[in-house]
Amino acid sequence: MQNWHIDLINILVAVLLVILNGFFVAAEFSLVKVRESRIAELEKQKRLFASTAGWLLKRLDASLSACQLGITMASLGLGWIGEPAVAHLLRPVILVFGFESEILIHSIAFVVAFSAITAVHLVIGEQAPKIFALRRPEMVLLWCALPMKIFYLISFPFVIGLNNVTAYLLRRIGIESASEHEAIHSEEEIRALLSTSHKGGEVSRSEHRLINAVFDFDELVCRKVMIPRSDVVFLNAEDSLPTCLDLVKKEKHSRYPVCEGTLDDVIGVIHIKDLIGMTPDQSIDLRSIMRSPPFVPETVPVKRLLRQFQETHQHMAFIVDEHGSVVGIITLENILELIVGSVEDEFDMEPPNIVTEAPGRFVVRGSTPLLSIQRELKLDLSDEEADTMAGLLMSKTGEILKPGDRVSLRGAEAEVLEVEGSRAMRIRITLTDELKDQA
Repeated sequence: MQNWHIDLINILVAVLLVILNGFFVAAEFSLVKVRESRIAELEKQKRLFASTAGWLLKRLDASLSACQLGITMASLGLGWIGEPAVAHLLRPVILVFGFESEILIHSIAFVVAFSAITAVHLVIGEQAPKIFALRRPEMVLLWCALPMKIFYLISFPFVIGLNNVTAYLLRRIGIESASEHEAIHSEEEIRALLSTSHKGGEVSRSEHRLINAVFDFDELVCRKVMIPRSDVVFLNAEDSLPTCLDLVKKEKHSRYPVCEGTLDDVIGVIHIKDLIGMTPDQSIDLRSIMRSPPFVPETVPVKRLLRQFQETHQHMAFIVDEHGSVVGIITLENILELIVGSVEDEFDMEPPNIVTEAPGRFVVRGSTPLLSIQRELKLDLSDEEADTMAGLLMSKTGEILKPGDRVSLRGAEAEVLEVEGSRAMRIRITLTDELKDQA
């Protein structure tokens, strides 16, 4: 054969190696990207090569190692055969331009050939198959499954040997070998993935908010979400039935604590159903129809209290501090609102906790939990020790609040609008320009 015939064969071999490199790249990224559950569905549907794809996924680490071996072999072969062949073919073209120095001719041919091979390798052998596999992982994996399994079986002894040598070297330097593909995603990584999916339109805004709320829910304690004792409406066991019924008609709650004078002496809980059919002229002791009151420490996780509600069928609990004093109550509705948002019935006449006054400016109730402020206004208040907005401002000023007081927060400024006794009732929050677009 003449030399140009040999060069032509080498070029064809180089093209084949580029295609092989692209095949292994596509197989690798499709294996990483595809969902195993989706392949299992395709197996049930008897799709061609779906069972082979499932076989590879069950041996994911070894399959990916085989892909890497194929990519390495194809890349090395391409550099060994492709560049000299292209450079040799370019030599006559360079001579046409009058170059006579062998060193210059060889250098020009090498640079052009190397650049051409590198460009083809990156575009056809790397980028294009990778992007295609990420966009169509199921289809690509089904295409690649059978030849990939054959290559896996052929290269299996070599792959296992390389993996064992790698693990041995890692152990020698004090690192335990672990599969990167078995890595567990942290909560922050999952949140980041959700945000990316939300921005890409794969996860709706409500789904994004709901899943984030579940993560927040798992970390909360009862003190952070309770109704403070100053807002608790209770029935006095010493009051007459007409007085109690009048209070029930006015407040329209489903459950009421029963106390002897104050919340420091809680003796039970009455449900509105217990009072159905009773008339003011009846003489009845509330103690005879009330249920025993459940008490929980303020540091109990909300998720544990939810399980307690499910087991005991009681939907109200009294929160006590370290001194045994009742500091508030919490209901099943309060817990569910942490996940699904505000759940108001036809008798909830209270204004919302957060009202938009203008773009970037809001009026909030002083009793609004900091968690709600963080969610709605995107403020970073995670390291604050207070539970409510009013408590936060009081802890920052170190004194009783009065109308007109202003407090600087991270990303916002708070102004006290209304005070009742020693408690801030209404607060205006003005966001900085940086956070206005996020709220």
